[in-house]
Amino acid sequence: MRIAIIGYGKLGHEIEKAAIERGHSIELIIDKDNADELDSEHLESVDVAIEFTTPGTAVTNISTCLKSGIPVVSGTTGWLEQWDEMVRLCNEKGGALFYASNYSIGVNILFAVNTQLAEIMNDFPQYRVSMEEIHHVHKLDAPSGTAISLAEQIIEKSPAKKNWSLDTENPDTIRIDAKREGEVNGFHKILYDSEVDTIEISHNAKSRKGFANGAVMAAEFLAGKSGVFGMKDMLKL
Repeated sequence: MRIAIIGYGKLGHEIEKAAIERGHSIELIIDKDNADELDSEHLESVDVAIEFTTPGTAVTNISTCLKSGIPVVSGTTGWLEQWDEMVRLCNEKGGALFYASNYSIGVNILFAVNTQLAEIMNDFPQYRVSMEEIHHVHKLDAPSGTAISLAEQIIEKSPAKKNWSLDTENPDTIRIDAKREGEVNGFHKILYDSEVDTIEISHNAKSRKGFANGAVMAAEFLAGKSGVFGMKDMLKL
């Protein structure tokens, strides 16, 4: 495949390496210094775009790809208040959009385990659930999109939980402790605590390579497809 990389930070460089290792070519790289080159003319030479940028630019980037007839894989978090708008645009254009808050295979296994554990814990109200996430100091949004996804899974399966919060300790709210430290690639923990014991599940990313591999796999998955997809579709979890 001929791939466009939109966002050429540390993860963008890892995506480039992963794509080449899997036999693909990088035909276009867009970063803040040449953002004006993200248009239909430059996108003509690619089969799919992989977009990891910022919450303030993601919607414009995704829109441009979809309007240009280019399938797009997005891993940018913090823009989902405009999710419905992007889904409508994708469907109107007969395009393809793949979104995940986290492209790590391990994290998506954690998502599956988190859902099952939340269902089990409904029968044990003596346990209070909370979460912790740690990322590098360059990450702009807090909590992370992955942490929000984990919290929303718990809320969906737990009638007693209504919201998540960064600071509230209410019984119907899941507290997320979001930390920004050094160059941490990503750590997420779900904790169920009682007076007598604690249950924890967690994922610790050792490098960015897992995210990059997942993003390239998602680009491969989109080939020949139209519609909106996520990691559950690709991994069949």
